[in-house]
Amino acid sequence: MSSNFINALLLQSGYNAALVAIGATLLGIAAGSGGTFLFLRKRALVSDAVAHATLPGVGIAFMLMVAFGGDGRSLIGLLLGSAISAGIGLLIVEWISRRTRLAEDAAIGAVLSVFFGFGIVLLTIIQTMSRGKQAGLEGFLLGSTAGMLFQDAVVIAIGGALSVLAVIMLRRPMTLVAFDPEFAAASGVNVRRTDLAMMGLVMAVTVIGLKLVGLILVVAMLIIPPVTARFWTDRTDHVIWIAGAVGGLSGYIGTALSASAPKMPTGPIIVIVCFALFALSLLLAPNRGVLAAVFRHLRFQRRVHMRQGLLALAHQEQIFDPLTIRVLRRAGLIRADSVATAKGKALASKTLRDEKRWEVARQIHQDDVISGRYDGLTPIEAILTRDEISEIDRHLGPPVPATA
Repeated sequence: MSSNFINALLLQSGYNAALVAIGATLLGIAAGSGGTFLFLRKRALVSDAVAHATLPGVGIAFMLMVAFGGDGRSLIGLLLGSAISAGIGLLIVEWISRRTRLAEDAAIGAVLSVFFGFGIVLLTIIQTMSRGKQAGLEGFLLGSTAGMLFQDAVVIAIGGALSVLAVIMLRRPMTLVAFDPEFAAASGVNVRRTDLAMMGLVMAVTVIGLKLVGLILVVAMLIIPPVTARFWTDRTDHVIWIAGAVGGLSGYIGTALSASAPKMPTGPIIVIVCFALFALSLLLAPNRGVLAAVFRHLRFQRRVHMRQGLLALAHQEQIFDPLTIRVLRRAGLIRADSVATAKGKALASKTLRDEKRWEVARQIHQDDVISGRYDGLTPIEAILTRDEISEIDRHLGPPVPATA
């Protein structure tokens, strides 16, 4: 499998597999970056409604193409039908949320359930048709690249490329509306049209991704990459491009894994790879990751024990906490018998003097600004200027060296 996987990564597994990999990569980039706008707009569930609303369109398009003597499995026709159906579902959600007292999540739930139920009924009817059993429309639920024709792969690749181009062209107004719609309106941006463009982009990504990922799993490609990107940055423009990179990498690696093991479904593998990147980000992100939070907690705990230990040394008190003793020993501030070293005495004396300095600082300034800046752990030199410290020291008098 390893050699097959490497060949798939190098696009050496045939024209169809290469086109599917390219299309999945482009689709992943568009899904990740496009989903970022929904994530920032706090409208992630809209993608779920759009995805489920595509199913009736797939069934109706198949029936119409068969009724007019065409090939009911034509991907272009099926995607066109799903796009019309998704557009209708999206308009219904918007109409309900704007014209009634129902909240948007209630409108989404109603459209999602009704359209999906209607689509399942249509698929059941199609299975009773003479040409329905060979239709393979169930692949639109979870995605399937098995038996994909060359022209189908071309359609997906072109659709993915156009979606990426749309993200590049519309990213500025959509970012502004997603981040601050009121400021966007004041800046002359048509918020309603931009919202519709945002939804249209999501609909396009959903429709194009039906064959690869399926309508059930395409929502994951719209939501997981932006959430993953959020772990790595606080800047909106960076979130967009990192999310696109996560989505593109997931599509590329997922299709390569699927191509190297033909019996593995493409859509679920892509989503699993995307989730693996999310899990790694959850653990390893430098500021928001779990490990970073653990290390911050350990550093904070060490600083607290260091301060308490130094104050105990300054007051010539015996230290009983084993963690405090271990922290002071590792820093070379006490010996094995818990007696302070010269370095420990000097630092203990400074810590005690800093405590007294803060007491004088509060008396001099008599405001909450100074008090709010002191946490007991940050060195006084990092908050007050040298002149301020010198003024405080004139009130305190010369320091008394520690004798412990």
